[in-house]
Amino acid sequence: MKQIIAFFLVFIFNLVPTSLRADELALAVQHIESEWARIYYSVAKELQDKEFKQLLSEVTALNAQHPKQAELIIQQAIIVATNADNVGAFSALEAIHEARDLLVQAIELNPKASQGAAFVTLGALYYRVPAWPIAYGDKDKAQKLLETALAINANTIDANYYYADFLASQGKPQQARKYFNRAIAIPVRETQVLADTQLQKQAKLALNKHEQKERKQDCSLAAN
Repeated sequence: MKQIIAFFLVFIFNLVPTSLRADELALAVQHIESEWARIYYSVAKELQDKEFKQLLSEVTALNAQHPKQAELIIQQAIIVATNADNVGAFSALEAIHEARDLLVQAIELNPKASQGAAFVTLGALYYRVPAWPIAYGDKDKAQKLLETALAINANTIDANYYYADFLASQGKPQQARKYFNRAIAIPVRETQVLADTQLQKQAKLALNKHEQKERKQDCSLAAN
């Protein structure tokens, strides 16, 4: 009996640190996401490079504490990719390749991490970056990645917004409208109010833009 109790206690003590580490990791990821949103939406463009690099150093330190955690690798990739807009052309090219490699690594570790965020981010990169020989842009791959993200979780603002944005970029406004509306209808996360609210604002602006374009086309046809 003593051996059984001893084994049980060891088992419980082994579980507790894991649970604590999981909670610690979740809070760390929330903090990184919030800081990314603050920098991207609230910091002046000329100051973003410095702040993103500081945030990236935090993520690097966390990666050392929590190795091979897909959630942290995804955040690292998002920061690297976003900051590509703030550096020179050659550095930007290196950054988007680094971000792609990080996201592939995260998917290999845990494809469902952060509700499929790696697929969303990688899909966005594939339709936004230039195609070969400059970079690796590929519209077909982008569509598959974004659809995979929606298959993992169709109720995230990011997945719906970026799929809608992709469809709009491919000249499919009617299909895009459905996903923009879905992005707007999904409740904002309490932990990421700024990021989600801003993305919903972008979705509304995109819808208004497409509606204005359609009205102009209708008026033009009526005039003819």
